[in-house]
Amino acid sequence: MAQLLQHLVEAPNTCSYLARETASLEHRVMIEVTPDELEELLIRGWRRFGPDYFRPACGACQQCISTRIVVADFAPTRSQRRARKNLGDIRVMLGPPAIDDERLELYHAWHSDREEARAWAPGALDRRHYFLQLGFPHPAAREIAYYDDAAGGRLIGVALCDETKHAWSAIYFFFDPAYARLSLGVANIVLQVEIARSRGIPHVYLGYNVTACPSLRYKGAFHPQQMLVGRPDPGEEPRWVPVDLRTTERD
Repeated sequence: MAQLLQHLVEAPNTCSYLARETASLEHRVMIEVTPDELEELLIRGWRRFGPDYFRPACGACQQCISTRIVVADFAPTRSQRRARKNLGDIRVMLGPPAIDDERLELYHAWHSDREEARAWAPGALDRRHYFLQLGFPHPAAREIAYYDDAAGGRLIGVALCDETKHAWSAIYFFFDPAYARLSLGVANIVLQVEIARSRGIPHVYLGYNVTACPSLRYKGAFHPQQMLVGRPDPGEEPRWVPVDLRTTERD
């Protein structure tokens, strides 16, 4: 059963997704969270980095919308099928999260590329913080590692995920910028849907879609999707609606 260590709501600060907006997150720092408890959080719009469970608590802005792919009905587009085919010569390993120098170097190469290309703030993730954010032990935690054996078994991508009985959560993905031509980010999502389908998991959770943020816009390309209405509390029944239905309601 989950043990709550800390509960707080951040003071409003500059949004990392939308520069003209202010943002605030609600945090619950918890340990011993079971997969069933994690699933109940996911369906209510919470995300996880290590022991930190969080979701938006912004006031006026409601542009961070929880989204999930409907696995049974997912049909990749032509470009998504092409990206998935690009993994043909790439070795894929699914297992528990690992922490080593190779992963840290890959993360920093990827983040540095994003800093230059998209004006991201510098990211200084050392081994300790990697452990706390991406490698913290959890029974639901999974890692998908991508290796190029033609380049001597070079690690070229790492995806951190969570798996529960009814939910597969895509948490974070980073890759070698030298392999950008393979569209690894797209292929990684398609692969995770395939894994979920093979295990009878009905939904792949993509976190928050912010259509006005270039770094997150890719999430809207995977169909069909459902979006969470509001921020339901514990005990409140969450309502997920098809993307088109939500658009109609909002208009």
